[in-house]
Amino acid sequence: MTILCVRFQLPPMYEAALPGLLGLLEEFTPVVEALPPDGALADLRGAERYFGRDAVELASVIRVRALARYGVDCAIGAGPGPMLARVALREARPGVTRAVPADAVAEFLAGKPVTALPGVGAATARTLDEYGLDTLGRVAAAPLSTLQRLIGARAGRELREKASGVDRGRVVPNAVSRSLVTERTFPLDELDPDRHRRALLSAAEEIGARLRAVEKVCRTLTLTVRYADRSATTRGRALKEPTAHSAALTRTAYGMYEALGLQRARVRALALRAEDLTPADQAAHQLTFDPVDEKTRRIEETADRARAKFGPQAAFPGTLAA
Repeated sequence: MTILCVRFQLPPMYEAALPGLLGLLEEFTPVVEALPPDGALADLRGAERYFGRDAVELASVIRVRALARYGVDCAIGAGPGPMLARVALREARPGVTRAVPADAVAEFLAGKPVTALPGVGAATARTLDEYGLDTLGRVAAAPLSTLQRLIGARAGRELREKASGVDRGRVVPNAVSRSLVTERTFPLDELDPDRHRRALLSAAEEIGARLRAVEKVCRTLTLTVRYADRSATTRGRALKEPTAHSAALTRTAYGMYEALGLQRARVRALALRAEDLTPADQAAHQLTFDPVDEKTRRIEETADRARAKFGPQAAFPGTLAA
């Protein structure tokens, strides 16, 4: 058991805490793969030798440090490979690590539904179920040619390997996601453009706050509007300069919204995504000498301090009920 899959029990809108939690994992191993918004994979092969402890013991230390430093508990799955650690995580709960020993992989997988494997969706599961292949044990025992006829040559081969416990995955060190997204869903399908704009204002303020919390700026903002009939429209716009400034993000969001000309559209939800994230200290900022702009930025700094001390509700609303 050398791979951990960790899911931190982060409250809503606290994705900004993930970089610090990843840093905690990196105290044990440099091979950490972020799984935003609240998880990570960690390869502990070197750490087991260095610390003289197995992965389950190291998982306990990680949990204690996450609680002590961040007040965040976590659920942890451990296994010989990334796929098995992910599957084990589904049976884990805060305070307990679910471990899959290397000599018990087949037994662990046998009775599980095929959807327990990462990447296996409902459509594939339905196809297999029609032929009685409703568990991983039955998939592993099925002839390879049968699986390939049902779901394709490559997919059938990969599924049979995974169902048999063959885990060819590896942990790929990466940074936190290069995008941040937030959504505002209306209690009822909303016709009022003023309420649409209020939702965009709230979403842009949240995106800006989260960017500043992780010391990032974005180069592109994308707006997605979801309608009552479940259709959606997506528009993206490059920013004049990389920014985490809520006012600039709000102006861009308003501009994309107005360009859609929605009239009396019945809107179910609005989502903003900040993309092409880069470190704030590497981005140039054009000085405007505008006292209004400077005042707005000071207000943002105050709101950020309040948010850090009292939580996100201190700075922007979490619902659209008002």
